[in-house]
Amino acid sequence: MKIGILTSGGDAPGINATIRGVGKTAINHYGMEVVGIQNGFSGLLYEDAVELTNSSLSEILHLGGTILGTAREKSFRKMITSPNDKDKKQIKAAYDELGLDCLVCIGGNGTQRTTYMLHKLGLNVIGIPKTIDNDVFGTDITFGFDTAVNIATEAIDRLHSTAISHRRVMVIELMGHHVGWITLYAGMAGGADIILLPEFGYNMDIVLNHITRRMEMGRAYSIVAVGEGVEVPNKEQPARYLTREIERMTGFESRETVLGYIQRGGSPSPYDRILGTQLGGHAARLIFEKKFGRMVAKIGNEITDVSLSEVAGKLRAVTPDTPLVVQGKQMGVSFGV
Repeated sequence: MKIGILTSGGDAPGINATIRGVGKTAINHYGMEVVGIQNGFSGLLYEDAVELTNSSLSEILHLGGTILGTAREKSFRKMITSPNDKDKKQIKAAYDELGLDCLVCIGGNGTQRTTYMLHKLGLNVIGIPKTIDNDVFGTDITFGFDTAVNIATEAIDRLHSTAISHRRVMVIELMGHHVGWITLYAGMAGGADIILLPEFGYNMDIVLNHITRRMEMGRAYSIVAVGEGVEVPNKEQPARYLTREIERMTGFESRETVLGYIQRGGSPSPYDRILGTQLGGHAARLIFEKKFGRMVAKIGNEITDVSLSEVAGKLRAVTPDTPLVVQGKQMGVSFGV
């Protein structure tokens, strides 16, 4: 069998570990031929592929980013949302010209939705979930998330000393467009006093009262962790808005930190290397068994798979009954609601 691997959407620590997991398992255990399709789904259309061998897959386990390149393929996604006969023929012809028996698509929600559309067009596909946001439906965790949480937690740890020394309110903005998994986990791991998530929104009076009450109790500083997807007036950057309003309304000196893409870059954590390796290996097994139209997943302690039809178009979000939210509330952490 001959399989292709592509990466799409934003980069995340652990992609190369996953490419390696798929490729080395396919080559060494199942005797498959493997090619890497460069620069996302556009590489499929242009048949931009390179052979992947044991040699080319060596020394990439620890690398951040992706050796295949990636892109956000809005034009390709639009092309297959309502494909005409010409579009269908072009996509299928590119797949056939490459001689593929299956295409492995590594990416987040948008990628999994696109992969499902390819499946409906008749292509043999397997999806592997990838995002630091941890918001792909159908799996408990995605690789890249652990690394991002480690980086964000270290940043919060470092803010504590400045906050205490200067008796300041420190607001740190963390990544997550629509969900607050990074903010929740890093906020709890870093001992944030207030955690604001896109899923919950916030009440400014509750935030201000919590900060004021801490000051009155002798806690002369506060750490506020806020997700980048939290909505604030005038579509302003959440950290900037909250910092300004907290200082204006309480009189407490406040500073902002926006961690940004630092959370997505660099080497993956050992956990993400292992997770990517396991998910990649399971993808190769599904291809060998000809179980197409599936997305590999980790559910509980098991590496397994789910139908792409169950995943496409859905979001895994933080809910009020998420155990870590419940635990945080019981410990006195404010979620602003």
